[in-house]
Amino acid sequence: MKNDNVIEHIQSILSQIRPTLKKDGGDIEFVRYEDDIGVVEVRFLGQCAQCPMQLMTLRAGVERWLLAGIPSLKRIEAVR
Repeated sequence: MKNDNVIEHIQSILSQIRPTLKKDGGDIEFVRYEDDIGVVEVRFLGQCAQCPMQLMTLRAGVERWLLAGIPSLKRIEAVR
Protein backbone atom coordinates (compact mmCIF):
# COMPACT_ATOMS: atom_id res chain seq x y z
CA MET A 1 0.00 0.00 0.00
CA LYS A 2 1.41 3.41 -0.93
CA ASN A 3 2.19 5.88 1.85
CA ASP A 4 -0.65 8.25 0.85
CA ASN A 5 -3.12 5.38 0.81
CA VAL A 6 -2.00 4.22 4.26
CA ILE A 7 -2.47 7.73 5.67
CA GLU A 8 -5.94 7.97 4.12
CA HIS A 9 -6.82 4.59 5.62
CA ILE A 10 -5.48 5.65 9.05
CA GLN A 11 -7.59 8.80 8.93
CA SER A 12 -10.64 6.81 7.85
CA ILE A 13 -10.30 4.44 10.80
CA LEU A 14 -9.75 7.34 13.21
CA SER A 15 -12.94 8.96 11.91
CA GLN A 16 -14.81 5.81 12.96
CA ILE A 17 -13.35 5.99 16.48
CA ARG A 18 -13.79 9.76 16.89
CA PRO A 19 -17.57 9.81 17.69
CA THR A 20 -17.04 7.58 20.73
CA LEU A 21 -14.29 9.85 22.07
CA LYS A 22 -16.37 12.96 21.41
CA LYS A 23 -19.19 11.58 23.57
CA ASP A 24 -16.80 11.92 26.53
CA GLY A 25 -15.57 15.39 25.51
CA GLY A 26 -12.41 14.17 23.81
CA ASP A 27 -10.99 13.65 20.36
CA ILE A 28 -7.99 12.22 18.55
CA GLU A 29 -5.90 13.52 15.68
CA PHE A 30 -3.44 11.90 13.32
CA VAL A 31 0.06 13.35 13.75
CA ARG A 32 2.47 11.27 11.68
CA TYR A 33 3.07 7.93 9.98
CA GLU A 34 6.59 6.51 9.94
CA ASP A 35 6.45 4.21 6.92
CA ASP A 36 9.90 2.68 7.38
CA ILE A 37 9.12 1.38 10.89
CA GLY A 38 5.32 1.06 10.67
CA VAL A 39 4.57 3.46 13.52
CA VAL A 40 1.60 5.83 13.70
CA GLU A 41 1.59 8.81 16.05
CA VAL A 42 -1.70 10.24 17.29
CA ARG A 43 -2.58 13.00 19.74
CA PHE A 44 -5.45 12.86 22.20
CA LEU A 45 -7.40 16.11 22.55
CA GLY A 46 -9.93 17.56 24.98
CA GLN A 47 -10.84 15.37 27.94
CA CYS A 48 -8.90 12.46 26.41
CA ALA A 49 -5.64 14.40 26.79
CA GLN A 50 -5.85 14.22 30.61
CA CYS A 51 -7.84 11.02 31.01
CA PRO A 52 -6.24 8.39 33.28
CA MET A 53 -7.63 5.73 30.90
CA GLN A 54 -5.75 7.17 27.91
CA LEU A 55 -3.28 4.27 27.68
CA MET A 56 -6.10 1.73 27.77
CA THR A 57 -7.97 3.67 25.08
CA LEU A 58 -4.82 3.76 22.98
CA ARG A 59 -3.94 0.06 23.28
CA ALA A 60 -7.33 -1.63 23.55
CA GLY A 61 -9.20 0.71 21.22
CA VAL A 62 -7.22 2.83 18.79
CA GLU A 63 -4.30 0.45 18.30
CA ARG A 64 -6.53 -2.61 17.98
CA TRP A 65 -8.65 -0.94 15.28
CA LEU A 66 -5.69 0.40 13.33
CA LEU A 67 -3.67 -2.85 13.43
CA ALA A 68 -6.71 -4.86 12.37
CA GLY A 69 -7.43 -2.50 9.49
CA ILE A 70 -3.83 -2.02 8.33
CA PRO A 71 -1.72 -5.15 8.95
CA SER A 72 1.52 -3.43 7.86
CA LEU A 73 1.44 -1.20 10.96
CA LYS A 74 3.58 -2.27 13.91
CA ARG A 75 2.73 0.17 16.70
CA ILE A 76 0.57 3.16 17.59
CA GLU A 77 2.01 5.85 19.87
CA ALA A 78 0.38 8.83 21.57
CA VAL A 79 2.32 12.11 21.51
CA ARG A 80 1.65 15.39 23.26
